[in-house]
Amino acid sequence: MWESESESVRGRGYGDGVLSPTKHSLKTDGFELRGRSWHVGTDIPSDLLVQVEDVDFHLHKYLLFSRSGKMTRLVYESRDPDLSKIVMKDLPGGTEAFLLAAKFCYGVPLDLTAANISGLRCAAEYLEMTEDYEEGNLIFKTEAFLSYVVLSSWSDSILVLKSCENLSPWAENLQIVRRCSDSIAWKACTNPKGVRWTYTGKPQDIQSPKWDEMKEPIPGGSHTVPVDWWFEDASILRIDHFVRVITAIKVKGMGYEQIGAAIMYYACKWLPGLVNYENGEGNEATNCSNGSASSRKYNWNGDLHMVVVNPKNKISTIQAKERRMIIESLISILPPQKDSVSCSFLLQLLSMANILKVAPALVTELEKRVGMQFEQATLKDLLIPSYNTSETMYDVDLVQRLLEHFLIQELTEDSSPSSQSFSGKDGLEASQTTASSNQNAKMRVARLVDSYLTEVARDRNLSLTKFQVLAEALPESARSCDDGLYRAVDSYLKAHPTLSEHERKRLCRVMDCQKLSVDACTHAAQNERLPLRVVVQVLFSEQIKINNAIANNTIKEAGESRCQPIASSRKTLLEGTPQSFQEGWAAAKKDINTLKFELDTVNAKYLELQHNLENLQRQFEKILKQKQTSTWSSGWKKLSKLTKMNAMENQDLVDQVPITGEKARKTNRRWRNSIS
Repeated sequence: MWESESESVRGRGYGDGVLSPTKHSLKTDGFELRGRSWHVGTDIPSDLLVQVEDVDFHLHKYLLFSRSGKMTRLVYESRDPDLSKIVMKDLPGGTEAFLLAAKFCYGVPLDLTAANISGLRCAAEYLEMTEDYEEGNLIFKTEAFLSYVVLSSWSDSILVLKSCENLSPWAENLQIVRRCSDSIAWKACTNPKGVRWTYTGKPQDIQSPKWDEMKEPIPGGSHTVPVDWWFEDASILRIDHFVRVITAIKVKGMGYEQIGAAIMYYACKWLPGLVNYENGEGNEATNCSNGSASSRKYNWNGDLHMVVVNPKNKISTIQAKERRMIIESLISILPPQKDSVSCSFLLQLLSMANILKVAPALVTELEKRVGMQFEQATLKDLLIPSYNTSETMYDVDLVQRLLEHFLIQELTEDSSPSSQSFSGKDGLEASQTTASSNQNAKMRVARLVDSYLTEVARDRNLSLTKFQVLAEALPESARSCDDGLYRAVDSYLKAHPTLSEHERKRLCRVMDCQKLSVDACTHAAQNERLPLRVVVQVLFSEQIKINNAIANNTIKEAGESRCQPIASSRKTLLEGTPQSFQEGWAAAKKDINTLKFELDTVNAKYLELQHNLENLQRQFEKILKQKQTSTWSSGWKKLSKLTKMNAMENQDLVDQVPITGEKARKTNRRWRNSIS
């Protein structure tokens, strides 16, 4: 990658990466493989057999003991000076690394490369080939090659880090992994301008529009470098080493968008369940694992789909464990920023996490990340099959949790101190913008939830409670129109024809009849599946809307026909007349106002006179009623007065002559009895 690597080798005495023989070397014709044994071509017979794994090495004691502290200690610990066989079962790097170490002891020139340097460095540490035994021993040579050659080269750093996968924990303890990760991170974050790149990824067709967008011109360079030039090289690493590289890149300060894109690229390559479709079409794109740059054509904006594996082709336990580890590691290194990765990618990752039984804490963290950008999801992303014990076809509980995380996030943003810390005009505008953005997000989520409910309502195993809870999770302000909810309710009624009248009424409570459009009201009025009470509510609300619309249109048309021509004519007249005429018009307007005031005064006086006239009429009618009294009633009143006067006179006579009065009474009674 970096063109200065060959100069670094020659400048420090490595030639072309070949170690020259040392002064204590033995003249030999080289090493020869005979079956499963290596023999040294010398005149002196070998006196030591070293067995590494299942391969035998016939060597000489004095050359190995003069450079390896491990060999010397093994002979000393065995208490046998004539020891002729040593078995090494745990030597890092295996037979290849020991063969190179043995050749170094014999002075055979070694071709050091990025593929063998890490194993040889670990083997030299294991064999304790330090400067205490000889100056310029193998540890010094390999360490110098790593520091001055490998770490200055992009491709060598990648290959060495890849070769460290089978050298744990030696490569970790010797800081090879850390140093290679830092080197890769530093080069990935370096400004590509002015550097001649020879990255491993093959360039795409220059005429490709996507390539034109991704490439960046370099002054004085023969090639152009895409912004994702390092994705393919970094994706060949094992997940733990990839995590180390991404962590180092974060420390260097790379943008979170590019880090998120690298994580998505890595997931596309190592998780077979994630398949990329170009431009949203049904044709499968080139598999990311082919290593070519054509796999750079990836788009995670809603075009990522989950391929449900056939149950007959079950993945093995080892594969499931590896994929589970990859998903857990990717979740742990996701940038915390909201838009670092797409919501579609997060949902697909969440679906696979549920299939592979990822740790619950990481699944919850991933659900929170989806909730942060839930408004970016699509219906295809939410249709996640249910892999638990639930009888429903889709995982409705998961969508419910995602919606709760979204609402909690919105509530947190609204009540956060940062959103309330601004004051003045700018602070007011910022708060209004934030509120408007949150409201738009809620409206998008409401439309998404309505579409999801319409889709899952066809599942006959979906309970009414789950449907109702999900439909009522969003606040009423999130929906300006309930047509989507009406479609979902209608779909649920179609799929569940055995609902009782009470259950149908309960289902219809999730929608507001006053928020239905004219088309929805027309359909609902003819929908036999709806309860009769709901149909009446729909018709009543529609009638109110029609009346309000007619009244508003009438008032609006009348106001426009009266006010607008007058206002426009006045404005045109004032603009087209000189100043003197305008002054005369102002005086005339003042006279008109005076006449209006006088007219109002006359009207008030007229109303007062009319009120007085009404009072006089009432009094006159009262007098007439008194005069119309009958003569018979007046005569009867006079007769009653005379009768009262006679009775009073008779009472006085009775008081004066009591006995006579008594007799008269008896006589009268006797007469009445005879009459009867």
